Amino acid sequence: MKSRNIGYIPEIDHLRLLAALLVFGFHFFHFYVGSWLPYPQHPFLGLITEGHTGVSLFFVLSGFIFMTIALASDEIRYGSFLRNRILRIAPLFVIVFVVAVSIGRNRFQATDLLYLFITNLGDAPTSWHFATGPAWSISVEFAFYLVFPFLAAFTRERGVRYLFQAIGLMFIIKLAAYFAAENSRHMLYSTLVGRFDQFLIGMLAAILYGRMKERLERHGKLLLGLSLLLVFLGAAFQARWLSYMAPEPKQPLGVVWGTVEAVLWAGVVIAYLAARPPWPVAIGRLLGKGGEWSFSFYMWHAMIIYLAHELLGPLGGTGGLALAFNGAIVLAATLLFSALSYGTIERPFLEMRQRYTRSGG
Repeated sequence: MKSRNIGYIPEIDHLRLLAALLVFGFHFFHFYVGSWLPYPQHPFLGLITEGHTGVSLFFVLSGFIFMTIALASDEIRYGSFLRNRILRIAPLFVIVFVVAVSIGRNRFQATDLLYLFITNLGDAPTSWHFATGPAWSISVEFAFYLVFPFLAAFTRERGVRYLFQAIGLMFIIKLAAYFAAENSRHMLYSTLVGRFDQFLIGMLAAILYGRMKERLERHGKLLLGLSLLLVFLGAAFQARWLSYMAPEPKQPLGVVWGTVEAVLWAGVVIAYLAARPPWPVAIGRLLGKGGEWSFSFYMWHAMIIYLAHELLGPLGGTGGLALAFNGAIVLAATLLFSALSYGTIERPFLEMRQRYTRSGG
């Protein structure tokens, strides 16, 4: 997705697509056969059974790309920045919210309109049904938008240690919230308390990449292989010992896992940009388009999964080959619908965005 504030970085779109595909795989697997249960007996399927890790990648990418823009400018104009972010997410988000309210019309109350501003807490209409469930993360993302220009300014003034201080502060807050919350597992997963440091780690990754770009690029392929291996092993670890679907409401390792997860994904982001895989032109364009559609893909994929299951059911049964066949059909349908959604809903508003950075000289 092209920005008006920085040159196009196709690798970021590739990684956005990866994040969306991970979440798609997670929801598809559990909706069709996984039944939202932990699978510790299959740890090496962790990127599927715990594919919600794609949300962490999305958050790290947000911190990374915005800090990259901030490092290339002298000032971020707060009003223009927020205007752009609203144009980016509000039109599609509001439509999904209306769909959610329509589905649950008989339980809707006027006060539920307040959930337009915070869909990750309480009994939000978007969480009433699987089809609109992914919208919970948008409130966490937008909360980061509200403070990012300040974080970027403070980091420029005080140096990178400011971000480390903020991460340390969040650790103490998370620790206290862990003991205080009745269901700390869900709290750490779905609130800003549990997720804020993932954005900060993305910002740190942008600074590291900017400072060490040439050295990183000399070892890009090696770093990419190593970072992907670590993410794979991290997902396996989570599937074995720290599944989000586990019945335990309190998981002590959960206090630090979000941070570890973000560090692992930050490594992938840095390594992928350093390696710049030489995809064939056609594949590179396809990956770029997928990343461009990734927001629509993320917001609508659960609805398409649900609709396909209702209309077709699990074609050919629930065995491995049948599951792959169903997955390919649903994935293709989701990509087509995402392209339609992007062109109809997102793109006209994206073309209204303006430059929000100012450079000296």
